[in-house]
Amino acid sequence: MRNILFFLLIALAFSCKNDTSTPIVVEREIPPVIRDSTDFREFRVLDSRYISKEELWQPFNKDLENFTEDVYNNLKPLILEQDIPTLQNHISNGDLSYESLTKFYLYRIRKFDRENDLSLNSVISINPNVIEDAKKADKTRFVKAPHPIFGMPILLKDNINATGMPTTAGAAALQNNNANDAFITTRLKSNGALILGKANLSEWAYFFCGDCPSGYSAIGGQTLNPYGRRTMDTGGSSSGSGVSVAANFSVGAVGSETSGSILSPSSSNSVVGLKPTIGLLSRSGIVPISSTLDTPGPMTKNVIDNAILLDAMSGFDDADPKAKKSQVVSYAESLTESSIKGKRFGAFKRLMEDSLYVAAIDVLRINGAEVVEVDEVDVERSGFISLLNLDMKKDLPEYLANRASKTIELTSVQDVIDYNNLDSINRAPYGQRLFKGIVDDPGSLQYLDSIKTDLKTKSRLYFDTPFEKQNLDGFLSINNFHAGWAATAEYPAITVPMGYQDSGRPRGLTFIAKPLKERDLLEWAYVYEQVSKKRVSPVNYN
Repeated sequence: MRNILFFLLIALAFSCKNDTSTPIVVEREIPPVIRDSTDFREFRVLDSRYISKEELWQPFNKDLENFTEDVYNNLKPLILEQDIPTLQNHISNGDLSYESLTKFYLYRIRKFDRENDLSLNSVISINPNVIEDAKKADKTRFVKAPHPIFGMPILLKDNINATGMPTTAGAAALQNNNANDAFITTRLKSNGALILGKANLSEWAYFFCGDCPSGYSAIGGQTLNPYGRRTMDTGGSSSGSGVSVAANFSVGAVGSETSGSILSPSSSNSVVGLKPTIGLLSRSGIVPISSTLDTPGPMTKNVIDNAILLDAMSGFDDADPKAKKSQVVSYAESLTESSIKGKRFGAFKRLMEDSLYVAAIDVLRINGAEVVEVDEVDVERSGFISLLNLDMKKDLPEYLANRASKTIELTSVQDVIDYNNLDSINRAPYGQRLFKGIVDDPGSLQYLDSIKTDLKTKSRLYFDTPFEKQNLDGFLSINNFHAGWAATAEYPAITVPMGYQDSGRPRGLTFIAKPLKERDLLEWAYVYEQVSKKRVSPVNYN
């Protein structure tokens, strides 16, 4: 098992730590026959050693006393798998309220998420004020229509600051990090979203242990995939965000990506995940890996909700040095104009052996797109791990000094290592290999600048050569197979469910475009989603 996991971490670009020095091997996944035939019973840790289910739900027991199984079952047809416009219509019609919607999700999380035969360990904490916030939403009266996100319960990956809950990054060292809202959290609240709670993640966004399975964190335990609870990987590092959305534990969730950490868990859990252009969404108040490559992004069951959530988080942040202004007034409203007629997409020849990919291409062609098979440009890259090492070495202390709770006394990566060494069985059962690599990396800031330039130049060459030669609008990939290239090129990408392998393992069709082309990405994904309708909810969680 350990050898399989080690190979997984080396070969798969599903996380925030893929070394992209080898263009093809790095972007390929473990052969599905290996992963899907593996029973994950050799996890060193399954359930959290820090979360008590009784303590987690104590604040809500009284409010949920009258929310019975009958009430829950009556609400199912109104809520399960429904998009935000449909939910808002039910509320407008009086068939649903924001309070009952919120309680429905809380009931499901309590029913399924921890310490039972179907537990997924996808939620780390619950906002203690969320029911009161929902009641206030029900009492709100408007002169003009609110943002569509109003009253919708949203989960945040637990590296995103939100008042009322600690922001742990899954790490015991930050278990008491009660920090002020991140910029995107403030934006969500200002548009009326309800922060339901925090989602589990691969600890420190999967740039920590090096030999641990994706979806593991000391605080949250081992996140499990609802499509194959012990046989399918969750993807990382936004594992809890992907799993919770797939299992209908919230309307949507926010993840974050450095290299594949939205695209991987979204495709692995059959949801829609958008990795935006870096700087389109603020990174302020998010526990970092790399100020060069980090970005938050929306993860939802469908494209319309993805666009709505992106709209709700958008806003220019002066404190983010890479901040960019959106060129679109509303991504959600633009979906009404969606079309792929005449759009030219590049399909990578080496992926044409995948039957789901070929079928998805056929759907696009039938609906007016032109798809051109392209060879991948032979570009060698190096230095990716050093980029992450050197960025985190400077970026984490900055977060700890300026964005973390004042009660957190840690100031550096070395401080975290030392803290974990005091109780390594509970705090770091898989070791801290990548954190030790950060400390040991001798690279200078000048070297960091040269790596950034080199990786970005070569990664853009990888895409731009066929872009220009074939006059392409975008690329088509699978899951997160090209996430590493898109990351270092700083190109946005979106993945949308495209079906399931014979084993039942989800697959995603991934669109990649040039910077600030989120409108195009959402429109392409929307057209494909509407004509293919490939998402099927996990059978044990209906």
